[in-house]
Amino acid sequence: QVPVLQTNNGPGLRGLMTIAAHLVRQARKDQLLGSTAEEKAVVQQWLEYRVTRVNGGSSKEDTRTILKDLNIHLEDKVYLAGNIFTLADILMYYGLHHIMADLTVQEKEKYLNVSRWFNHIQHYPGVRQHLSDVVFIKNRLYTNAH
Repeated sequence: QVPVLQTNNGPGLRGLMTIAAHLVRQARKDQLLGSTAEEKAVVQQWLEYRVTRVNGGSSKEDTRTILKDLNIHLEDKVYLAGNIFTLADILMYYGLHHIMADLTVQEKEKYLNVSRWFNHIQHYPGVRQHLSDVVFIKNRLYTNAH
């Protein structure tokens, strides 16, 4: 299903990314779309990934691939677009919430960078809204020592 936003002036807006970008501009929070041309492109890239891969991914294998890709990407980054919080983080958080909520503690540890990022985003002011808090254990459960 494609979301539609009916506006007072003109035809309705269609599509998650179009509606989200419109609402960001209406709220005068343009920094959420990126500040530089490169940041804007990276944000757009992650928004497209959200719609094409996360929304489209339905199998366990798709989910593993998405988590693996994100885990590698977030290895040296605080946010998806680097060091700035953007719309990409917000919408990816909403797209992944049900997946992260269903992961076991061991699976969350396997995707440590995604877990760190997700936990940070869910505690960002105003982001979580009505969604449940996903619990992450701060200590490692086991070590490599025998």
